[in-house]
Amino acid sequence: MTHFIRVAFFLAMLSADISTTAQADTATLVSIPTPRGATQAFILIKPDHPVASVILFAGGSGVLGLSSASAMNRGNANFLVRSRDKFAAHNFIVAVVDAPSDRQQGMNAIFRMSSAHAGDIVAVATYLRNETAVPVWLVGTSMGTFSAASGAIAGKDLDGLVLTSTVTRSPLEWAIAKSHPNGVADMALSEITVPTLIMSHREDTCTASPAVDAEKLRMRLTKASKVEIALLDGGDPPQSAPCEAKAPHGYFGIEAEAVDTIAKFVASSRDPAN
Repeated sequence: MTHFIRVAFFLAMLSADISTTAQADTATLVSIPTPRGATQAFILIKPDHPVASVILFAGGSGVLGLSSASAMNRGNANFLVRSRDKFAAHNFIVAVVDAPSDRQQGMNAIFRMSSAHAGDIVAVATYLRNETAVPVWLVGTSMGTFSAASGAIAGKDLDGLVLTSTVTRSPLEWAIAKSHPNGVADMALSEITVPTLIMSHREDTCTASPAVDAEKLRMRLTKASKVEIALLDGGDPPQSAPCEAKAPHGYFGIEAEAVDTIAKFVASSRDPAN
């Protein structure tokens, strides 16, 4: 009996490994033209029975340097980028976007909030919708929250927004240069009407994204059909600076819980009873 249990366990684990590998193998590199003449590349993962699409925006410069669906020269450690297969496991079509062709030197907050960038985002959303008619959500982390919020403000046919480790306070160099806003809360959040999740880590010590500012964001989302705040705890000891990916700011060690929290909100927003 014990031998049978061990064999069954081994086969179950092998099946899970095969499933994960097969899912990873479905990833492709897609590159599309945008209305302004740039080229937008992204990793595309398509599960067999999708329930929604998520467009993932990395933080920092947003540059991944994609050369294939599995090869990038930057950004692989980012919370959303490294968690892409976890999103696909929830039957989400996943698009992990690189910086557009004319911004391979990096995207700052000003560009991320621009109409040009919003047009690029809408082009990706349109592509996904043409692929499969399921709801399209924008998910950003850290600096990527500028992109996600910008797309939600401009894209009237999008279905939901998730902001994680949102930048709400200007770093000192921004204040000195006077060339950037004081975070996502200064954007036109009142124009967003779709369900919105604000997720933070209680122990995020990055000065640009304190969890305490989640309520400030919620108060600015005056027309969103639904707004929830999720505050997470725990994880592994940091292996990076506070504002980098392998720290509470990047949900280091609790990636599965973070993705599950997002997936649960997406699912509840599809149910009219919620």
